[in-house]
Amino acid sequence: MRTARLYHAGLLLAAAFALTACNSGGDDLSAWMEQQRAAAQPSVAPVPAPQPHVPQAYQGLGAVSPFSSDKLTVLLRAEAVSPAVSGLLAAEMRRRKDPLEAVPLDTITMVGLLRRGNETVALVRSEGLIHQVRRGNHMGQNFGRITAISETQITLREIAQDPVGEWVERTTTLQLQEGTGQ
Repeated sequence: MRTARLYHAGLLLAAAFALTACNSGGDDLSAWMEQQRAAAQPSVAPVPAPQPHVPQAYQGLGAVSPFSSDKLTVLLRAEAVSPAVSGLLAAEMRRRKDPLEAVPLDTITMVGLLRRGNETVALVRSEGLIHQVRRGNHMGQNFGRITAISETQITLREIAQDPVGEWVERTTTLQLQEGTGQ
């Protein structure tokens, strides 16, 4: 124990001597640093004066709100669309929306079929819930209206914009998904 203490004390003493030896050349370093500080001339560009604010009057009071459903109607009137498609869109904009029209069509799956007398009812899954849909119901975000229901698929008529921006009618099918145990 005693030898370990002597050993540690010797190491501390040697470290103290080494530090004092290093400090002897510090005067030259301090003098050089002072010389460099005196020679350095920082140049800072002055900050430009702030520009006065000129308030602008709001010009959009009479315009259609970008969040309004009327905006689509205004755009449709402005565009040159065929009278048949224009009439379909006008009718679609006036009617009450079905709950499944808020959901993208690619997230809706057909999971079954029911027959009640002469009426055929399709079962579709959306967001974990099962819905019953009939011919004439709407679903999907492109004004999709169910035109036919068979044992294996639901056929919809949609009104959507093509890549050029023109409104066109198209037929879409939703296939029966068998074995989806969700």
